[in-house]
Order: sequence, then structure tokens, then C-alpha cells
Amino acid sequence: MLASIRPAATGDIALIDAFHHCCSPAGLYERWGRTRVAVRDIERLLDTGTTWLGLDAAGQVAAMATAGRISGEPQVMDLGLQVADAQQQRGIGTLMARHAASHARGSGAHTLSVYTAASNTPMLRLLPRLGPAVQTRHGSHVDVRIQLGS
Repeated sequence: MLASIRPAATGDIALIDAFHHCCSPAGLYERWGRTRVAVRDIERLLDTGTTWLGLDAAGQVAAMATAGRISGEPQVMDLGLQVADAQQQRGIGTLMARHAASHARGSGAHTLSVYTAASNTPMLRLLPRLGPAVQTRHGSHVDVRIQLGS
């Protein structure tokens, strides 16, 4: 379980990098579309959206969630989510996603967007818990749009 959720900052890059090194290549691929995450990717993530860290009792990152604006769609925010392999199936992803959805709603967004692999069944099962979801398949990926209630 998580001890806390807090906003990430540039001073957390080493902590976030260590988190990604503890994730399996398959888990990284599901989130990032590749098996390695570079520091520049973390920097870009922190620059383009709001990121939260879900910390365990030892202060280590157990999960991350990011919500960022989508260019050309001012009331839509993209949701990114990564849960450490050892922490999955404990409700942490749902908790982090709800936290990001609440932020998006409070920031004026009416829709969350998630683009993920069609094989990412944990994410696809989680998303309808956030609100009514519409899925559009694009080959091996799915674009999911979740309507955020008020």
C-alpha cells in the first residue's frame, strides 16, 4: 500500500530513474512503448505535465501518474501510469489514476485520454472505473477516452 502521494519535482529525477530500473522490461514497454527510459524522458515528462509519486513506507516510488494537456484539445488531458511490478494488483494503479483524474477535472478537463497497447489488460480494466470510457482500436493499440464527471 502507499504511504503517500506527492507531486514530483526535478529534484526527484534520480528517485524516478531508480524506480524505472526496478520495473520489468515488459512493464516499461506497456507504459512507454520501449524497455528503457532515459533521464531525458523523465525530464520531458516533468516539464510537460503534472506528475505524482506514490511512495511506499520506505519512501521508495511504488507508482507514478502523470496528467498533461494534449495539444489542440484544451479540455483533454493525457493520463500516464506506471506501477512497480511488485506493487501491482493491490489497487495502487486505481488510486493513482483517480488522483490524476481528480486533478484533471479540477484543472477544467472534461476528458482523460489514454493511448495504450491493446494487450495492456490491467490498464484497460482500470479505465472504466474513472468514468464512462470509449475505446477506439488502432492496430495493436487502443485510444481510450474517459468522460470526467463534475
